[in-house]
Amino acid sequence: MIELIPDLPPNVLGVSAKGTVMAADYESVIIPAVEAAFARRKKIRFLYHLGEDFSRFQAGAMWDDAKIGFKHLSGWERVAVVSDLDWIRWAVNLFGFTMPGRVRVFANRELADAKRWICEGA
Repeated sequence: MIELIPDLPPNVLGVSAKGTVMAADYESVIIPAVEAAFARRKKIRFLYHLGEDFSRFQAGAMWDDAKIGFKHLSGWERVAVVSDLDWIRWAVNLFGFTMPGRVRVFANRELADAKRWICEGA
């Protein structure tokens, strides 16, 4: 399940994942929110919180994530990923260099720091 994180600046989109993230979550929540944000602005910032309640991605969700990321590759100004899962942190650190914007990984205990960083100067 994906929920939008409220009370962020207009150029910052935040989502929080819980349980199993399905392709339907991307198609009903993330993709429309990302497309709406890019309709308003050329560059956006993205906060992705994979908290303690997150368990896994369905394969279709991972595919949708890659598609939306590459579709707007030059539009990601900053991306903050918040997770304690080693494989998530490793993957973001490994592939984050492919994005033209700044990418940072935070631990779940650093969610407030991630919000401050993603909103800094927004």
